[in-house]
Amino acid sequence: MNPIEQFQQEVQDNIRRLGADSSLRGASLDWMQKVAAAGRYCYNFSWLGRPIIQYPQDIVAVQELIWQVRPDLVIETGIAHGGSLILSASMLAMLDYCEAVEAGTAFDPRASHRRVLGLDIDIRAHNRAEIERHPLSHKIDMLQGSSIDPAVVTEVRRRAAGYQRVLVMLDSNHTHDHVLAELQAYAPLTSRGSYCVVFDTLVEDQAPHLSADRPWGKGNSPKTAVWAYLEALKREPAQGVDGEDLHFEIDLALETKLQITVAPDGYLKRV
Repeated sequence: MNPIEQFQQEVQDNIRRLGADSSLRGASLDWMQKVAAAGRYCYNFSWLGRPIIQYPQDIVAVQELIWQVRPDLVIETGIAHGGSLILSASMLAMLDYCEAVEAGTAFDPRASHRRVLGLDIDIRAHNRAEIERHPLSHKIDMLQGSSIDPAVVTEVRRRAAGYQRVLVMLDSNHTHDHVLAELQAYAPLTSRGSYCVVFDTLVEDQAPHLSADRPWGKGNSPKTAVWAYLEALKREPAQGVDGEDLHFEIDLALETKLQITVAPDGYLKRV
C-alpha cells in the first residue's frame, strides 16, 4: 500500500469509528438545536461574497460532490441570496480551469457548457441584482416560479436535455408534499453516479418548537418525503430521463463523516 492509499484507508477507518460511536449523533443534534435556538447560525456564512445559508460542513460536502461527480449541470431549488448558486458556479468554473490545464489548452471562462440552474418562487429584486453582477453570473440561469409547477418542471427538463452529468439539490419549501413532488420531478434528472441532495431533512429530528412558526415540522418534513420517495421506488420501479431504472442509496458514509449536517438521510446517490 502506497502512502496515498494508506492515507485514504486511514480516513475510511476514521469514518467507521465515528459511525460506531452512537453518542456522537446525539451530541451533534444537541449542539445544532442549541445554535438554532440561539440564533440563525446558518445565516452567518457566505461564499465568494454572497450569503449561503448553509452549515460549513454541508458547504464542504457540496464541494466534494461536485469535484467527484464533475457535473455539466447543477439544478438547485431555492435561491434566497444566491450563495449556493455561486458555490456551484465556482466549482464548475474550477472544473473547467483544471480540465483546461490537464489538457494543455487555453482557458476561456465563458466558453464552457457547464451551467447552474436555480429555481425560486420569489427571486427578490435585490438578490437577483447581486447575483447577476457577480463575476460568476455567466454560469448561472434563474427561473422564477414554484419548483413543482408543471410548467416550471417542463422547462427545467427541456433545459436539462443533452447534459450528460446532472447533480440536483433541493432546498426550497420543506413540507413533505412539496419535497416529495420535487423528488418526483427532479430526481429522475440525476445522472447515474451523481446525487440528488435534499436539504433540511434535519427538521424531522429537531424539537418541534424550532419549526413552530413554519408549515413544516416533525412528521411533515423533507426527511419523511425522502423516506416516502425511496419506498415508492421499491414498490413501483421508475426510470430516469436517461431511460435507465432509478435506484438511490442514502450515502451514510458521507453523513457519518460530516457529523454536523442539515441533511441526514438527504445525500441520495443514484446507483
